[in-house]
Amino acid sequence: MNTAEPGGEEFPVFEEFWIERPAADAKSITVYALMESPSLAGAYRFVITPGVETVMQVRAAVYCRKNPRVFGVAPLTSMFAHGENTGWSQHDFRPEVHDSDGLLIESGDGEWLWRPLVNPQVVRISSFAEKTPRGFGLLQRDRQFEHYDDLEAYYHSRPSVWVDPIGNWGPGAVRLVELPTADETNDNIVACWVPATLPPPGEPIVFEYNLHWMTQAGRRPPAGYVSSTRLADVFKHPELKRFVVEFTGAYLTAATDDPEIEAVVTVGTGARQSGRPVVQKNHFSGAWRVAFEFQPSPSGPPVELRCFLRKGPHVLTETWSYLWNR
Repeated sequence: MNTAEPGGEEFPVFEEFWIERPAADAKSITVYALMESPSLAGAYRFVITPGVETVMQVRAAVYCRKNPRVFGVAPLTSMFAHGENTGWSQHDFRPEVHDSDGLLIESGDGEWLWRPLVNPQVVRISSFAEKTPRGFGLLQRDRQFEHYDDLEAYYHSRPSVWVDPIGNWGPGAVRLVELPTADETNDNIVACWVPATLPPPGEPIVFEYNLHWMTQAGRRPPAGYVSSTRLADVFKHPELKRFVVEFTGAYLTAATDDPEIEAVVTVGTGARQSGRPVVQKNHFSGAWRVAFEFQPSPSGPPVELRCFLRKGPHVLTETWSYLWNR
């Protein structure tokens, strides 16, 4: 409640638990929980089925004593210190340090959106409006040990979590909060669903969803997906910035050099694109690389960037979405 809002966050607490005794051959276990805080009370039921993909069926009824400014449903927390899109830290021997590398959203209109995470200098809040979400989650897509080189934390094995809404959640937004952190001991990433409206205080807020915990690839769109994001300065052109984004997937990996595959790049207010994006097949990895440059205003606002691949009328990938700050 009220995460990243003025006045501070209210963090409701599960104060009591009840566990149903499972049968000897049961595949799941059912847990009930009572939540309390100064502003609300809630009753929860969790049906937990362990496996390669552990699934938690969550059903809740929450009663607000007073409605908060931000009511976060299915909240997820994670950590991002540095990664391939932020550059190697000069104070750390590990190339990347993070529990998750991006937020994935499956929109109600069928679009899949990937937002790489960052460790910002100031608090950043992004809202992705939806009429009825199909799902969202914080994923650890990069599973290569050498990209982390950590023999203690095993960041390459950290689980991804996906929220699968049950029923019609109605309009609202997936809210992403990125907090600055000096080290990996702080969970500085928050993602949740924020309903557009709440009923009057005292009336129940009922919601249901499945949580999927995965250590494999995690959720992916049916088409291509982002496999890496890198940002660099442009040699002899300090006014420009360059992004290099790679997309992969079954179709893209199998596709040979194809001039009909093109990148659609959108540069938001506060900057302008410089030149045309370059699209290349990466024959070493099978991915397709998009490189584009843009010139931000000297003192302009953060810049929203988007990119996806298409061939003719067919969209071949999810949408890469990035909020660039100076």
